[in-house]
Amino acid sequence: MQIRRSSLLCALLAGLGLSSAHAQTMEAAAPLPAARPLATVIEEHVRIGLGSNLALQAASLEVDRSQAALDAARGRFFPEAALGARYTRADGGREIELPLAPVLNPVYSSLNDLLTASGQPAVFPQITNPRFTFQREREQDTRVSVRQALFAPAIPAALRAQRSLLEGSEFARLALAGRLRRDITVGYLDWLRAVRAASIVDSSRALLAENLRVTESLLRNGRVTRDQVLRAQAELLAVEQQLGETRSVRDQLRSYLNFLLNRPLETALESAEPDDELRRAVADLASLRELALGNRPELGQLDRVVSAAGAQVDLARAARLPRLSLGVDAGIQGERYEFGSGRNFSTVSLLLDWTLFDGGTRRADVRAARAVERQARTQRDELAQQVQLEVQQALDRLQTTAAALRTAEARADAARAGFRIGSRKRDEGAISQVEFMDARNALTGAELNLNATRFELLSRQAELDYATAATGTR
Repeated sequence: MQIRRSSLLCALLAGLGLSSAHAQTMEAAAPLPAARPLATVIEEHVRIGLGSNLALQAASLEVDRSQAALDAARGRFFPEAALGARYTRADGGREIELPLAPVLNPVYSSLNDLLTASGQPAVFPQITNPRFTFQREREQDTRVSVRQALFAPAIPAALRAQRSLLEGSEFARLALAGRLRRDITVGYLDWLRAVRAASIVDSSRALLAENLRVTESLLRNGRVTRDQVLRAQAELLAVEQQLGETRSVRDQLRSYLNFLLNRPLETALESAEPDDELRRAVADLASLRELALGNRPELGQLDRVVSAAGAQVDLARAARLPRLSLGVDAGIQGERYEFGSGRNFSTVSLLLDWTLFDGGTRRADVRAARAVERQARTQRDELAQQVQLEVQQALDRLQTTAAALRTAEARADAARAGFRIGSRKRDEGAISQVEFMDARNALTGAELNLNATRFELLSRQAELDYATAATGTR
């Protein structure tokens, strides 16, 4: 493309009366470096974007969060062990009094009387009712508790739901990576199109500057009038204004692409050479739709959402079933931390938990979960229709642009030939400045149109690749 434009510039300058040596001097003053293939440069930018884009990094963190939630759900299959310790200091509280004095004191008194009558001393004392507090002043309870679920249908249902959500988040990351690949590709193509447009306008400015010089020379020789010189000046100023606008657009597109790549907005971009043969869509619409339905990660994401919703239905149903678990407790109890007989203890228990009546809450939860599942299926069907429409629209745009490219190439060839003829006539004073400017405007417009159409075709191909998920994003 650059070599062909350079040859065109030499031919146009020769048509304006410049020698080939002069044209070669201008070419040598601004040598064009060899550019890498377009596909190579785009793939490098995509690689940078996939590694540094902030939105994609956030999506990767969501995958990590879903993986952690899956690990937590999987851990509920294993026993749960916990250490519990309690140390209590008590003061006051309830007291217990045993009524022994009213029962034993009369007996003791009779016995003492008998002993005294027989000349023996009384040996049985009078007692008071014994009293003791209900709780100890100091007490500790230290135990290890182990719980193992034996029958809990909610655990496998929750595991299936979390696994589906994890896979859905992975597909969401792939979908974002696909959109990022498309945006980087189209953004780079738009920037390169703006660069080439600025180059075309700059070449047109050089032609008009030379035209002004030739017209002033013709005025000095009395072959044209001053109005033609003024017209040449006006055209040159108009193109300089257009050049400033195209360069502004180029810089804005560069900043946008650098934003996608998460690097400073003023970072310079590498230019590339478009492929010699632009790709054409050879597959039919039906096969492209089938390819999209099988490859689009958005559909895979909604498939996992449907699976997760189905698991939520099972989870809501499981809440209506009993839950059975095994409990083992072992530890020590007493006033002090001591081990041994009378202090060590252990228990083994079967724990049953079954809610018999809840006012219809669980039945409502099941209905809500089923509604969510149906909603997810409807969204999936709607997205499938949308994907097929995107494929059709992308293919139609690509085919239309491919047909327009052939027209743009023929238009550019005709404009170049017309400009060469007009340049010769202008040098001979056979046409007016208006006719020459019309030929120049036609050439510039045709070159800009050809440049825009070529890069639009590449952008349309990138959009079709995105619509069919033809390019991997892992």
